[in-house]
Amino acid sequence: MTRVPCGLSGRQVRDTVMRLRTPAVSAALLCGGALVTLAAAATVSRSTVSYQTPDVSLVRQDGRSVSLPRELDDGRPVLLNFIFTTCSSICPLTSRTLEEFQRKLGPEAAKVHLMSISIDPEQDTPARLTEYAHRFHAGPEWQYYTGTVSASLAAQKAFDVYRGEKMSHTPVTLM
Repeated sequence: MTRVPCGLSGRQVRDTVMRLRTPAVSAALLCGGALVTLAAAATVSRSTVSYQTPDVSLVRQDGRSVSLPRELDDGRPVLLNFIFTTCSSICPLTSRTLEEFQRKLGPEAAKVHLMSISIDPEQDTPARLTEYAHRFHAGPEWQYYTGTVSASLAAQKAFDVYRGEKMSHTPVTLM
């Protein structure tokens, strides 16, 4: 904070503050510009990983039994994540992110298949997944899956997200 001598008018105080603030703001903008330039010059790389999809059956939130490989290969790009409905930390955040993604796509969202597979199939029934889907305004292109414990584990292990217990699951969305 800058001390200003007594007896100055409000305008004189404001002008003094602005003179002191202007060099600091200019320096911050110059540094910020340099950082943006450095970031723009950085090289970006992308990695691709292939996964062997297990031939397991899952149950969609509508109660229909489906094949995981067929659901993944319906001709649309897929965004896949693993959730559980009683999660109070990362699952709601990743679900909100997918909700926002779906909203921003608007009508184009039908061209993408969003899939959320439960890692707690003993608790996450189709009815519970339907409630969870409503909570995040899931459109028809976003489906939730449950199934047997062994099917859920096989899917988690195939996509390298299994961590031994649900509280330690990996917060990742696969494309």
